Amino acid sequence: MSLMLEAVRPIKLSEIQEAHERIGQTIARTPLVRLELGPEFPDIRLKLENLQPINAYKLRGAANAVAMLSEEERKRGVWTISAGNAGQGVAYAARSAGVACSVVAVETAPQSKLERMKALGAKVIPVPYAIAWKALDERSFPGAEGTFIHPFDDDNFIAGHGTMGLEILEDAPDTAAVIASIGGGGLITGVGSAIKTLKPDIKVFGAEPETAAPAALSFERGSPQVFTNWKASFVDGAGGQSMFPRMWERMKAVVDGYLVVTLEETKNAMRLMAEKARIISEGAGALPLAAALSGKAGKGPIVAIVSGGNIDLNKFCELIAQ
Repeated sequence: MSLMLEAVRPIKLSEIQEAHERIGQTIARTPLVRLELGPEFPDIRLKLENLQPINAYKLRGAANAVAMLSEEERKRGVWTISAGNAGQGVAYAARSAGVACSVVAVETAPQSKLERMKALGAKVIPVPYAIAWKALDERSFPGAEGTFIHPFDDDNFIAGHGTMGLEILEDAPDTAAVIASIGGGGLITGVGSAIKTLKPDIKVFGAEPETAAPAALSFERGSPQVFTNWKASFVDGAGGQSMFPRMWERMKAVVDGYLVVTLEETKNAMRLMAEKARIISEGAGALPLAAALSGKAGKGPIVAIVSGGNIDLNKFCELIAQ
């Protein structure tokens, strides 16, 4: 299968601008809100992707990828692989387009994410994390039918995510740095592609949890790495077991640095957003804020992308109560 893959190439600004037009009716143009913390903290703005109809940014890429399918591909239906948010994004976009959808889903994903995919009409095939990660690499899975939409290594998916970069620059042209979580790398590649084309001086940083930080390790060593100490945590939407070589190629050109955050810092960021801005964020959505608060991304203005808010409420309360 890998022989047929198109070569990795930069995502053009025109593709991102066209995607913005194309998905405008499906997605929400999410607000950018200032987090009021006081003069001793960096100036931080939150890009609230938790307010998308599926409560996560993945709808952008999914809506664009589904919109770009040929008539023949639509007839065959689509399938994807997901820890929850990409599955919801593809299921939502497929339902809007009248296309059948299956999701090979990580079985430990929050129940709310699995239920949401089913409610959106997707056929859910639960598998262990390691099997899902392998299927992502192989781009195939026995029993999954139709056109495969890769949840991050896909030009149209990435262009869809890039639309967020356009909105950030419209709303906060004075931005000095943008921080995005890294799972597969599609979000940061998309946003970074838009921002580096329009305003190359803005720094783009990736954020990962200490329990799963293959991008930071790859950056340190200068080549795509496997993260041997990988541990599952409540940050299920970011951090991976390895950095896919193709995604490393994509990210290298548009990312300035990588910030690793502790689980404790992530919980604190979740609590802070709930207290100060009444925002419910999942773990991956809080990593960029935690990274911004560390001071390693400068004094700002920093845009921290709150990539999603899909977390079981009981779990959320338990995490921020400690």
